[in-house]
Amino acid sequence: MILAIVLSAVAMTLIVGLRYLATSGAFAGLTRWRHPGLYQGLDPQMRREIWWSLASAGIYGVPAGIVAWGWRTHGWTRVYTDVHAYPLWMLPVSVLAFLLLHDAWFYWTHRWMHRPEPFRVAHALHHASRPPTAWAAMAFHPIEALTGAVVIPLLVFVIPIHVGALGLVLTIMTVMGVTNHMGWEIFPRFLWSGPLGDWLITASHHQRHHERYGCNYGLYFRHWDRLCGTDQGIGDFARDHARAAARARRVGGGDAADRGRGTGRPA
Repeated sequence: MILAIVLSAVAMTLIVGLRYLATSGAFAGLTRWRHPGLYQGLDPQMRREIWWSLASAGIYGVPAGIVAWGWRTHGWTRVYTDVHAYPLWMLPVSVLAFLLLHDAWFYWTHRWMHRPEPFRVAHALHHASRPPTAWAAMAFHPIEALTGAVVIPLLVFVIPIHVGALGLVLTIMTVMGVTNHMGWEIFPRFLWSGPLGDWLITASHHQRHHERYGCNYGLYFRHWDRLCGTDQGIGDFARDHARAAARARRVGGGDAADRGRGTGRPA
């Protein structure tokens, strides 16, 4: 039994880690194509983001692996595979319920981690990415990773959800975590600047959190920020992009100077 649990935890850790590498890698590649130079000069930061994200994958994988083993072996959880086991309306309702509850948990734990002591001990590691990149989505201190790792494994014991709907929740969680940090807005304007944008969180909303810290704590939806007076609207990426351009000029100038010194010609 212990070996089976360990193997399940290892398997889930590999799945989480590979999912992170594939998703963040894809969006990082898209960023390099769409905004060349945006990540130039950030290689040491990105290596650190990848290291901490893979460490977080292990923390996410262990409870997920234990719960997956219990589901397969003993029928733990309320995850079901027969789409007709519950009314069809449970498919969208369960997805929305998971997202709303995950968002609530994230808002309040995230806001708590911005108190001075938790921030110093744990959350400062995530904010050390200035600016964050597509690789920063899971770059958490182990304490912060643990607060995020328990949510979905606990919810599957409470809310019936089809295995496919659970996969959709995990996909949304992964994509939003990456795109909120990659340094530009990938979604259409109506999703972040129109009526929908008043309630949904995309990179434009989360960018302001990384800029000002004490606001915009939500993950998917803006209602907790609005209710608690912590919503400071959406930001833009003009300053980050200007800084990226300045970094590119510095790096380019340094390379030219090195080439000049190497050939005996002025740069």
